[in-house]
Amino acid sequence: MDEDYHIGREIKVHIETNGIKIGWLCQQLHCHRNTIYNIYKRKWIDTQMLMRISKVLKRDFFAEFSQYYQEHKV
Repeated sequence: MDEDYHIGREIKVHIETNGIKIGWLCQQLHCHRNTIYNIYKRKWIDTQMLMRISKVLKRDFFAEFSQYYQEHKV
């Protein structure tokens, strides 16, 4: 997989672009702020956490990841 896809960056951009508060997201995910900030740094993320984030943010990050993969197959 191409190293350019960075799921943490995609999540961060979505949160910032949509004016989502970190505190609200933490409440929804039942996690600490540091967890969110650590996710921002990750190129890859646990699928269970990604599913939770996708549901809360109402954005299918799985589909986007899949599309990226299809466009950048080795």
